[in-house]
Amino acid sequence: MNSDYSLAVHSLTLLSIMPDRMSSSSALAESASVHPVRIRKVLSMLRQHGLVETKEGTGGGFILSAEPDQVTLWEIYQITSEGSLQPKCSEANKQCLVGANMELVLSTIFTDAESHLGAFLQQYSIADMVNQVQQHSHSL
Repeated sequence: MNSDYSLAVHSLTLLSIMPDRMSSSSALAESASVHPVRIRKVLSMLRQHGLVETKEGTGGGFILSAEPDQVTLWEIYQITSEGSLQPKCSEANKQCLVGANMELVLSTIFTDAESHLGAFLQQYSIADMVNQVQQHSHSL
C-alpha cells in the first residue's frame, strides 16, 4: 500500500472534523507532516471522485463534499492504491516450471487477498476514523 492512502484517510478525517470550513493544502500538509504538493496530489484524486471540493483564491482551499459515514476505507483504497498489493515479478522464464507460472500463481493469491482486504476495509468509514481519533485524544 502506498502513502497516498494514508494521506487521503488523514485529509478526509481532518476535513470531517471541520465541516463547512475550507482548509488550505498548507494546513492539511502541516497536519500530515508532508509537503503541500503531496497533499494537493492526493486531494486531486479525491476531488476527481467527488469526495472533496476546491475553491481557489483567498479563503479557498478544500472542503469535504461527501458524508463521512458514506466514505469507506475500501473506497479510498480503490482510489489511491488498488492493485498495489500485487507482487512485482521478474520476466517469466518459459523454460522453467516455476518461472513460467509464478506470476500467475502469485497474482491469483494476491487478488484474493485484496478482495479479503476490501471486505474488511468496507466495514470502516471516515466517520469511524473521526470517532477513533477523538477517542484516542481523550486518552492522552
